[in-house]
Amino acid sequence: MSPWEGLNRRKFPRVSYPCLVTVYKENQEMDSILTHTENIGIGGICIILKKNLKMFSPVNIEIDLLDMEDHIRGQGKVVWSVRRRSDAKKKPLFYDTGIEFVDFAERDTKRIENVLQKIAAKTGKGSLR
Repeated sequence: MSPWEGLNRRKFPRVSYPCLVTVYKENQEMDSILTHTENIGIGGICIILKKNLKMFSPVNIEIDLLDMEDHIRGQGKVVWSVRRRSDAKKKPLFYDTGIEFVDFAERDTKRIENVLQKIAAKTGKGSLR
């Protein structure tokens, strides 16, 4: 059984959408991590990190949807982390990290949903529901 089996039990579908994300632990904005998405959904996001974050640790998230509007800011919780395989010895290890959105404003959740609906329509994947 691979680490990915059993992880795809999401409440909300996700789509591949490249956007910039800054993650930082509560009250530690100085130790922020700038990264990008693997995929995003209405209820959470998968990001690629060079360091492993502890399961269930609370984080602050800032998302730039690259739609020319203000960044979305909210709180999340690390719900899983899987180390990527690396065959090259000198390359850093990366972690696919799932973060559940915990405290996002309703307008921001709606904005994410609107962006994702447009992507789903363009890619022929229909509705996200």
